[in-house]
Amino acid sequence: MEATLHFATLLNFKHIYLYVAPAYFVYLLRNYCFKDKPSDKGRLKIRNFDFLNLCRLGTLVVMVFGASFGPFISMNQLSQVLTRLFPFKRGLCHVYWAPNAWALYNGLDKALTVIGPRLGKVGQHASMTGGLVQEYHHTVLPSIKPIDTLALTILSILPALIHLFRNPLNGPKGFLRCLVLCAFGSYLFGWHVHEKAVLLIIIPLCLLAYSSKSEARIFLILTTTGHLSLFPLIFTRAETPIKVTMMLSYTLFSFVGLGKFYGETFSGFRLPLLTKVESLYIWGLVPLQFYCDIIHYTLGLQQMLPFLPLMLTSLYCAIGILYSWLRFYYLTIFGS
Repeated sequence: MEATLHFATLLNFKHIYLYVAPAYFVYLLRNYCFKDKPSDKGRLKIRNFDFLNLCRLGTLVVMVFGASFGPFISMNQLSQVLTRLFPFKRGLCHVYWAPNAWALYNGLDKALTVIGPRLGKVGQHASMTGGLVQEYHHTVLPSIKPIDTLALTILSILPALIHLFRNPLNGPKGFLRCLVLCAFGSYLFGWHVHEKAVLLIIIPLCLLAYSSKSEARIFLILTTTGHLSLFPLIFTRAETPIKVTMMLSYTLFSFVGLGKFYGETFSGFRLPLLTKVESLYIWGLVPLQFYCDIIHYTLGLQQMLPFLPLMLTSLYCAIGILYSWLRFYYLTIFGS
């Protein structure tokens, strides 16, 4: 009950936590509304369902939401609140694409636009790189609608929710893994996702980094890629030394700390816990940032191609985040 109260309150303070709400709902439904006996060994039995506990949870949630939305309902302003909470007219992506599946989709559409005439397509201006927040249509690929992103988000988190519901004996770690996967799915396939939402994945995942070597490996890839993907939000030249120093300090501490914990060290260019290919990808972030912060401006391309550094950062980081999602999903469902 206390957890329900805290999360419902948190959700009303910041609706971005809607990303992980399905994990809370399924976990509480399975572990609070079903009173399993030790002899059941985690097997679901309908006779163990406690309708009274469900009513208690529902009543508490309704009370919190009523206190939050009640004044707006009384003034007939609920529709105004909802349009601001869910701004579907702002378009699929931000000005700086969050490094998710839609960044890769936009990048592919942009590439097809450039080579369109050779493929028999009519090349058009790529308006999604115009620096404005509004609805756009893709040039070559089918345009994405909000209902498409909702469907893909649900499909991406559904296996994790089913796994959580069917395996209550996994306990808090099982819940935490499902929470991470819900944050992953919402971030990768949601509508108008903000790039800072990657922190909803990184922060809970750091709690699992010391649970297993595999989870530590995923954490190192995700935290390095995810944190660098936030660099365009801190864009002034005076802030560059600060963000780079903090990023390097945290990344070095993470690799050294987890490496020592699991008995691995740096070996040539191979980073602790990572394979050679994964290490090569992480090292690739260095020339990427060097180009975005120095070379692009040295060549005087900021007027001709102002969006290029943002696009390169988004596309490169999207690969690492998508890779981390796939590995973590496989580990959660099929791992020991």
